[in-house]
Amino acid sequence: MTEPGGLIGLVLTGSAARVGVEPFFMELIGGMEEALAPHGATVLLLVVPDLEAELATYRRWAGDHTVRAVVVVNLVHDDVRPSKLAELGLPAVLAGRAEAPGFPRVVTDDAGAMTTAIEMLASLGHRVIGRVSGPADLVHTAERSAAMHTAAGRHGVRVHIVEGDYGAEAGVRGVLELLSAEPVPTAVVFDNDVMAVAAEQELIRAGVPVPERVSLLVYDDSPLCELAVPPLSALSIDVHDHGLTLARAVLAALDGAPAADHPGPPIRVLRRESTGPVPVS
Repeated sequence: MTEPGGLIGLVLTGSAARVGVEPFFMELIGGMEEALAPHGATVLLLVVPDLEAELATYRRWAGDHTVRAVVVVNLVHDDVRPSKLAELGLPAVLAGRAEAPGFPRVVTDDAGAMTTAIEMLASLGHRVIGRVSGPADLVHTAERSAAMHTAAGRHGVRVHIVEGDYGAEAGVRGVLELLSAEPVPTAVVFDNDVMAVAAEQELIRAGVPVPERVSLLVYDDSPLCELAVPPLSALSIDVHDHGLTLARAVLAALDGAPAADHPGPPIRVLRRESTGPVPVS
């Protein structure tokens, strides 16, 4: 940055309790801090209940110059936040593929990752695959869903998607809904680790063996996935590295670099004990 020091804002909407159990954001912030520290900067994290509170935060920060820039996460379709930040003159980096010309973006290959997941499960013989997704209005949720349907069509796979909210209760509710559907999925993909771990615990408690009865796969790896019993297969992204990339994009923007897309870390499949061949009838 041309001027050292300062705060970089990150606003998360939702309950503080839920954010506290999400390993993703803690790892993300750790990566951001590593890149920002040599420049004397640090992350200012604020958890607010809803969009209106988030926009009010940006207005306050811009008015009193609390932060030098912000990182915007969980982008939604027709997201109003980039235009509001532009009006406020507050520099921002977008974590995702929102249509917002003039803003640097850090973009991960959500579609490619979901395609890889379907290909792996199809290679194991699964022909009916369920998914407990994140909120449907998120851009990356839609990208994953579109890629899932496209890959499924190529491999003769049927998909059934139910919407969750990343919380433990949504994971349990989602997997029970999927397993009561017809035809019953033999594999389920979850959009985050918290939902997957809660769902697996419920299945084991109910006497549904994993993966002998149903295989499980998680989008985003974390220690929760490794500590689950059985350990959960995951679509793994280096979240710390993702944070590094976001912070470097912020530093570049503050140095006057033109808006550009920065690729996020590659995503790979880590197959663990929760995923196996389709059950034999």
